Amino acid sequence: MGRHTLEYPKTKDNTVRRHNERAIYALETIHNLINSSQLLDVSFNPPDSPFPATLPMIGHMGSFDRPSADLGDPLGLYLHGYVSSRMMNVARATNKDKDKSEGGDEQQEQGLPVCIAASHVDALILATSAFNHSYNYRSVVLFGYATLVEDDAEKTYAMELITNGVVPGRWKTSRQPPTKAEMQSTSILKVKITSGSAKFRDGGVSDDKHDLQNEEAQNSVWTGVVPVFSSLGEPVSTTYNKVEVPANVTDFIKDYNNENKEYVLSAIKK
Repeated sequence: MGRHTLEYPKTKDNTVRRHNERAIYALETIHNLINSSQLLDVSFNPPDSPFPATLPMIGHMGSFDRPSADLGDPLGLYLHGYVSSRMMNVARATNKDKDKSEGGDEQQEQGLPVCIAASHVDALILATSAFNHSYNYRSVVLFGYATLVEDDAEKTYAMELITNGVVPGRWKTSRQPPTKAEMQSTSILKVKITSGSAKFRDGGVSDDKHDLQNEEAQNSVWTGVVPVFSSLGEPVSTTYNKVEVPANVTDFIKDYNNENKEYVLSAIKK
């Protein structure tokens, strides 16, 4: 018997309404898309401003309590930031309010409400009409409550998780152990996810019938797909470097480039 696929429940926040046939709620797909994104856009509401704030952050899905959990399991999102950054200060204040509250505000008890978004553009879709142009893309949105990680063991776990999300195995191949100053100047947020969804577009050009039958347009307008894939270049060593580029770095570059190109080209044919 196959494993049951877990999905985020549909709520008013995460339900995809337009082109809902492109929506995906499966935890594994969503978590994989988050982990494959170099930057995450994290939004929150600062108490001293009428406008939401959005910050680019580095993060990774994981579980401190169950380190061997799969991407298809319920996971938290760990976010890396500087100790005195604006968002960390707001989260810190929320933590203090949470500690003080007794049977009070549910939001304070859960943490700082945040929204996390990430996207990949996989192709430019160039149709006969400008109004039928599009992108092939993969996008994801998560909603949840962020709290500061204060336990040293969990903080170290999160730092290793996030570092290995940059390049697999990088934590152990970097200078260890971290210094006290490094740990003190770094803060980690853990987001308890309440809901999420992904939205994909793949395939090629979708022209209207009247454009396909318009001989003048077909004879004068180029239509097609321009693949877009992120790629990593050859490593450039520092002037003081004395070590060969490690295999985990070169292997990652090769796998990353091959997997991205393969996915983008296969998505066009769907």
